[in-house]
Amino acid sequence: MKTMQPTKLEGLSEKIFLDRYAMKNADTSLTKVGDTVLVLTKDDPKFPAKEVGEVIERQGRQVKVKLRSGEIVESAVEKLTLTLENTPEQMWDRLAAAMASVETTPEKRQEWTEKFRYILDDWKLVPGGRIAAGADASDELTLFNCYVIPSPHDSRGGIMATLSEMTEIMARGGGVGINLSSLRPRRAIVRGVNGSSSGAVSWGGLFSYTTGLIEQGGSRRGALMLMINDWHPDLLDFITVKQTMGQITNANLSVCVSNSFMKAVKEDLEWELVYPDTADPEYDDIWDGDLAKWKQLGKNVITYRTLRARDIWHTIIESAWKSAEPGVVFMEYYNEMSNSWYFNPIICTNPCGEQGLPAWGVCNLSAVNLSKFYDEKNDDVDWEELGKVVRYSVRFLDNVIDKTPYHFEENRKNQQGERRIGMGTMGLAELMIKLKIRYGSPESLEFLDKLYGFMAREAYLASADIAEEKGSFEQFVADKFLQSGFMKNMTSVYPEVGAAIQSKGMRNVTVITQAPTGSTGTMVGTSTGIEPYFAFEYYRQSRLGFDKQLVPIAQAWKDEHPNEELPDYFVTAMDLSAEDHIRVQAAIQRWVDSSISKTANCPSDFTVEETKQLYELAFDLGCKGVTIYRDGSRDVQVLSTEKKEDGKDAASGQSAAAAPAADAKAAKESPAQPLDSLNKALSISAGDSPERPFDRQYKRRPQVLRGATYKFNTPLGMAYITINDIEGSPIEIFLNVGKAGSDVFAMSEALGRVCSLFLRYGDHGDKAQLLIKHLKGIGGSGAIGFGPNRVESIADAVAKALEMHVDYADNADPYVTATQEVVMETTAQYAVSKDAATSLDLCPGCGSASLVNSEGCKNCTNCGYSRCS
Repeated sequence: MKTMQPTKLEGLSEKIFLDRYAMKNADTSLTKVGDTVLVLTKDDPKFPAKEVGEVIERQGRQVKVKLRSGEIVESAVEKLTLTLENTPEQMWDRLAAAMASVETTPEKRQEWTEKFRYILDDWKLVPGGRIAAGADASDELTLFNCYVIPSPHDSRGGIMATLSEMTEIMARGGGVGINLSSLRPRRAIVRGVNGSSSGAVSWGGLFSYTTGLIEQGGSRRGALMLMINDWHPDLLDFITVKQTMGQITNANLSVCVSNSFMKAVKEDLEWELVYPDTADPEYDDIWDGDLAKWKQLGKNVITYRTLRARDIWHTIIESAWKSAEPGVVFMEYYNEMSNSWYFNPIICTNPCGEQGLPAWGVCNLSAVNLSKFYDEKNDDVDWEELGKVVRYSVRFLDNVIDKTPYHFEENRKNQQGERRIGMGTMGLAELMIKLKIRYGSPESLEFLDKLYGFMAREAYLASADIAEEKGSFEQFVADKFLQSGFMKNMTSVYPEVGAAIQSKGMRNVTVITQAPTGSTGTMVGTSTGIEPYFAFEYYRQSRLGFDKQLVPIAQAWKDEHPNEELPDYFVTAMDLSAEDHIRVQAAIQRWVDSSISKTANCPSDFTVEETKQLYELAFDLGCKGVTIYRDGSRDVQVLSTEKKEDGKDAASGQSAAAAPAADAKAAKESPAQPLDSLNKALSISAGDSPERPFDRQYKRRPQVLRGATYKFNTPLGMAYITINDIEGSPIEIFLNVGKAGSDVFAMSEALGRVCSLFLRYGDHGDKAQLLIKHLKGIGGSGAIGFGPNRVESIADAVAKALEMHVDYADNADPYVTATQEVVMETTAQYAVSKDAATSLDLCPGCGSASLVNSEGCKNCTNCGYSRCS
């Protein structure tokens, strides 16, 4: 059942298809004239670019390629991607035959080849990326997108074993989730070597670093999720680790939060950070990261710290506000809702967060393209066609379980024992625009409940039918299965589903997952996942290059209605309130037995308190997790409404980001592009030569300057920060921190000089705001104060002083004379600790700000280092 006209892909859609999903010939030496290829037109490790073309001439290892634009480029065969499939029809034929091949009779194989080909046709079902790329392409390629591997055994050998497992999975195209809670906390005793542990977070850095080294078959980078439970003593280090540059850079982070922790937050209770007693003789044999199981065995637990739950919660919220991480997964609630609650607990999620999994669990994903199910005649959803595609799709994904190669026996046993699948959707936003329903409105929430309830019902009935034919998953126990939180809701609305499961069984432990579908959705040309459109005109930086994107449905409306504004049902991610995002997520979560990749986009002026309210709303509404992205809170993003390419200057406009749930997505897609104002400060104009990349205009210091001095208490002592101006703009900064001759004094002076150099050199926009953005929130080993008055470091203090200075300049009378020192009266709001050390220096032994003068020498209060020993 094929379309009459071949499906034509153009532009970025064709590039994504050929680069990611079409079958390829790895031996590019076989390239011949007439072949369709991807040619590397810009060999830049950070900002590469590829274009589609046809080989028109070959001489030895050199070829000439005629690009789709008509341009002819020369290249070496080593820089080509040689494709064996050039059209979606070729891929659909391969996938339909591959998934039907596991049926038991020739008649069944023929029947399901035709049915699978039907749902693949015209992108009604869009297979997950690993399925599309790997099915019948190689016995080495997994068809599963992501994996969760067991928490590392708390030993050097155990950690290395986990690293090896992670590497093997990523090398074959799979992303990985790891819960670090099984690793003993920082400074805990390691008796075997008579030393102490570097902690769970430091080992997370090892996993992160290795992820950055792995290029998966040349098509995407490794993706990693790291999680830690809310009881672990290293929790605060984990929450704030990304505030220190370079420690963990290639992983998404999430905290596993329990119901009892949320109760402690709401009731303002104390919260204990604990860990098993590692001296227990059975510790090495039975400890696996499951604290509840350890306690049930009557084992001893040591309390490391006791803190206010609200203080921990505030730290999570503040960090998410600053940089969109960590996310939060309500793990105890997740397990209450999970259909595998009685035999296989969820311990972590995949890198994008949509699939909670047990140890050795896998993601098995594809998406129904909802944009294809608009019934124009009746201005409604084509419910009959949608139901048919959903039911066939369940069998398609169930067959993947038997088709994929298994590189770890543990994966095979787990997946064939529970047969977890994840049918999702894309094109929701496009469908709602066709129906003239505004995403996020009360009307939309009713529609979403109806739509996703219908799909869940059809999917579960289909799984029950397959169970009747082929048998239930091995761990199926009807009464227990129907006791999960999800099934209680399902059967209360659709009792026929419960009856079918009781009489026929259930083929799959879970059926539905809402993944982000970033690359596949872009390839197909529709809205991704369950998200609204990011914008109706935007720019996308990926491993394929820098591409302008126009949303077809919006462009078509504009063409038909020239000089008119789009109607209000054309809504973008940044048009919605953050609460709208969460309410949509909650409405869909009701009908998703796994989880959802969804980001609540927030404006740049969204406050920490509003972030807190949003996270708590998500918990109250029954979301299994929550992630926000505050516009401008990251320097690196994949999508932008600005045209800024490879560090070049941009057209004006606001920038926003794709989901960080999608941070892993960004990692898979490419080294993402920095799209903030710093690019302007470091831009190379058309007239500059490579030898002179910057504007050499240097503002010399006049004899007299006006300014002000600001006093801040910092983790390294009292800082006096003097900011002087020229014509109302900051031009130099002096820092005085610590005693003369100390390392702190030297480093502070260096920071002031570098800031002054930046402020004086060239004319590249509002440099004070750039400094504020890039210095604010930099954290060290300690902090002074709480909430908005918290000072994380000397750099953070400089940012706060600049903020005060700029506000003062905008709202006050002309500055005082240069000879007058102004110690702001507001200092008390920022310096709340009278006990902060005033003569701390940096320890060369451990690096912490713990070196003090005592007993006639400099001694470290943290590690015991002494300059006199």
